[in-house]
Amino acid sequence: MPRALISVSNKSGIESIARTLHEAGLELLSTGGTMRAIRDAGIPVTPVDDATRFPELFDGRVKTLHPLIHGGLLYLRNAPEHVRQAREHNIEPIDVLVCNLYPFEETISREGVSDVDAIENIDIGGPAMIRAAAKNHQHVTVVVDPAYYEKVGTLIAEHGVAGIDTATRRTLAAQAFSHTAAYDAMVSGYLTDEKMPDELAVSGRKLESLRYGENPHQEAAVYRLHGPDSLRGIGGWNVITETAISYNNYLDATAAWQAVQEFDQPAAVIVKHNVPCGIAVDHDIVTAFENALAGDPVSAFGGVIALNRPVDETLAGVIAQRKYDVLLAPGYADEAKARLVKRKGLKVIDISAAQKVPDQEVRMIPGGFLVQSADQVAPDPSTWSVATDRTPTAEELEQLAFAWTVVKHVKSNAIVLVQGNGTVGICGGQPNRVDSVRMAIERAGSRAQGAVLASDAFFPFADGVEVAVNAGVTAIAQPGGSARDPETIAAANKAGAAMVMTGIRHFRH
Repeated sequence: MPRALISVSNKSGIESIARTLHEAGLELLSTGGTMRAIRDAGIPVTPVDDATRFPELFDGRVKTLHPLIHGGLLYLRNAPEHVRQAREHNIEPIDVLVCNLYPFEETISREGVSDVDAIENIDIGGPAMIRAAAKNHQHVTVVVDPAYYEKVGTLIAEHGVAGIDTATRRTLAAQAFSHTAAYDAMVSGYLTDEKMPDELAVSGRKLESLRYGENPHQEAAVYRLHGPDSLRGIGGWNVITETAISYNNYLDATAAWQAVQEFDQPAAVIVKHNVPCGIAVDHDIVTAFENALAGDPVSAFGGVIALNRPVDETLAGVIAQRKYDVLLAPGYADEAKARLVKRKGLKVIDISAAQKVPDQEVRMIPGGFLVQSADQVAPDPSTWSVATDRTPTAEELEQLAFAWTVVKHVKSNAIVLVQGNGTVGICGGQPNRVDSVRMAIERAGSRAQGAVLASDAFFPFADGVEVAVNAGVTAIAQPGGSARDPETIAAANKAGAAMVMTGIRHFRH
């Protein structure tokens, strides 16, 4: 009689697959809570320790780690010597393994979880069985995902265990190895204290396939990282509307979400093509949004909005007046939600559970990836040095601190102009800094008069400062450190502008 071993942490769908396998003529083996669930459903099942004639040990740490189990999973049915040894040692084949692992991710995601609890939820027997069955997928069917129970059950019911084709077994084996690899990556990440370990495993689970990538000819999908850090980001996003979010939407939404978390005051960020086009803070979120929109209303059309305060009916009415692609906020009043979900093309996301940016950034490059700590340095004007004859006023210093916060979210060469509590001109991604200054001033127009300016890196020549002060910029923040700093300082002094050196660079490539 063919046999199936069922041992799962996630009990979803277990009664259905167990009943299907039993009715298809398979003897069922199981352990612990899985066995009780199968028995409670009235389905015959044999305890693993009856099959091995060896009791569970050490509070269940040792139960399936036995030659009668692993031999049944691993021996080659078409190798005469394997078959002889199996008969000699009374090893019966296990033809189907249904298994998933202890809830390690859920455990370490709990607030205040102890190290003891985390360690106890590191599965040993499960991964060993899954890997054994997956290695021997020529003869054994392994299922780790409840989403595949129905398909596998139907095939076995119609064709028997031998009726599952090699391609299906291979696909299931690949899923199995991905399952254990992701699990090991989570455990490794939990135990590793080093910021940049010699070996780093990154794993994720697909949330959905996307229509396409940046362009229609590119395939794409969105994944969430395994582990508690995923809840800081996309794992904590709750998409309220049914309209599909595109690859580019995800990129823009991430940029907006990361930027808006910089501020404690009510803040609004509008992003277009992964670049902020308007950012503002104020005493209330409606005013903050209106000022962010005023920063560059042309670019904001079809953009992505991120807010750090819930959306009420008043703000929903303001947002609904124009076209936007995505809105992210930490909660929505019922009236606001009802209005926004009706807005054609707008994707509404609740980010209440995702209010912290991960500590590390990973970027793919051909054949590898780069890892760095996130740029989380907050502006500290007390550490800045005044380089010019004139010291910034208290108001200018406050505006410079705001501009310095914004500039690190703009692609280099980054220039940000600020009036009051909002941006009036932003430009980045240019191959030279003076062009970024010119374009930021052009977007600001008359609002450049009396504005302050932040530059993510030093001015290599005085020309950028000259263009800025000639347009009416009154104060500048830059890292300093150029051999030509004296020339840029002289240009500011000539115009009566103030300049501070922050000593910190904010490149963003």
